[in-house]
Amino acid sequence: MKKFLIERTVPGIQNVPEGERQQVWAKSNAVLAELGPAIQWVHSYVTDDKITCHYYADDVELIREHARRGGFPCDNIMVIDDVVDPTRASA
Repeated sequence: MKKFLIERTVPGIQNVPEGERQQVWAKSNAVLAELGPAIQWVHSYVTDDKITCHYYADDVELIREHARRGGFPCDNIMVIDDVVDPTRASA
């Protein structure tokens, strides 16, 4: 599977109570269960007016279908080509 980052603009998400956020996360899980094992949610970051999600999926169309079925925004989908951290600076 390929790795993806998905940007979702959700104005005010940083101020939404956890109980309401949990309903969104549950909806995402329900749609993922419908779509099957070819798409997996790894984790998401909630920041000012954005949710940035890390997913594994066979292709970008599965990411789009997940957003469509869940009613989630899907502003930008990026394929992750590489993951780096400070340890890569040492040879």
